[in-house]
Amino acid sequence: MRRLTVVQLLPALESGGVERSTLEIAAALAAGGHRAIVVSAGGRLVPQLRAGGAEHVELAIGRKSPAVLRHVPALRRLFLDQGVDIVHARSRLPAWLGRMALAGLPAARRPHWVTTVHGLNSPGRYSAVMASGERVVCVSRTVRDYVLRHYPDTDPGRLRVIERGIDPAQFPPRPLPDPAARAAVAAEHPALAGAAPLLLLPGRGTRLKGHADALRLLAALRAGGQPQARLWLPGAREPGREAYIAELEALAAQLGVADAVLFTAPTAAIATAYAASDLVLQLSRKPEAFGRTVVEALAVGRPVLGWAHGGVGELLQALQPAGAVPPFDSDALAAAAARLLREPPAPVAVPFTLQAMQQATLDLYAELAG
Repeated sequence: MRRLTVVQLLPALESGGVERSTLEIAAALAAGGHRAIVVSAGGRLVPQLRAGGAEHVELAIGRKSPAVLRHVPALRRLFLDQGVDIVHARSRLPAWLGRMALAGLPAARRPHWVTTVHGLNSPGRYSAVMASGERVVCVSRTVRDYVLRHYPDTDPGRLRVIERGIDPAQFPPRPLPDPAARAAVAAEHPALAGAAPLLLLPGRGTRLKGHADALRLLAALRAGGQPQARLWLPGAREPGREAYIAELEALAAQLGVADAVLFTAPTAAIATAYAASDLVLQLSRKPEAFGRTVVEALAVGRPVLGWAHGGVGELLQALQPAGAVPPFDSDALAAAAARLLREPPAPVAVPFTLQAMQQATLDLYAELAG
């Protein structure tokens, strides 16, 4: 394949799944001898982006203000001056600006247009731009179905399902139980020492992540056959979420499990956290587009329990059906948790790798660029 110049558009490079995917594709392009350019307002991930061989152009294309339109001419000049082959938008406002910039270019010099639908955004004219690409990357079959349901005029032939992927080297299989992992976690959080069953729900401090459901599940397990079970919620405790944590602590006290729950900041060693646990929870109240937690935990060899909706339900049905529970059925959740703790399913091979995702995306670029 000839050397391509690919521009990715997104609001900023601070943190998150969209940002991670942007860096992963930029690195794959650079490693393949192509030129990778990312346009964003910048952020803490810019040094990592550049270390991977990509370039960064700082434009605040995600700022929700009429003034953002002034960046359209700058984008148009970038596309022309750099001989860009493909423009890949990963967020709605940057996508609108990218389309405006492309519309002002002569057809013979107009780059190909790619979008990725990373989330199940509220349907409407504003979100419809994400279904406008010559190729529309859907991060799961759930997303593909969502696009076709809400934007029925979309040509299915333009859609490509490319699931998010993990690096197997970062999430190697670990024995269950894993005393070494538990000891490593207990060194930082002594309350987690010992061999009692440990439930893990990683996720930021928002009620959409289902922390209250996890607390009720813990209470049900401790009242049943697992009186020593504990729950760790890394990521729940973060600045600005103090009122939410107080609400959860009050609920834990009301349920009688306050001494069996640990709310912490995010952990930098999430693979070790998975390995230290006996059951990983994914209880998002709102359907998610993919559900990377499911893939990461299963790769480490831990059973996962989650609501069977969105991308999480799709992954569980495909990889570990015993962990898929009808949404918000607390009795079924408790029964499934007890079963998974009592009889953990055999580890499964996880096909959703970073390398597969990168190669499928580069193949898509090659398909468009000829």
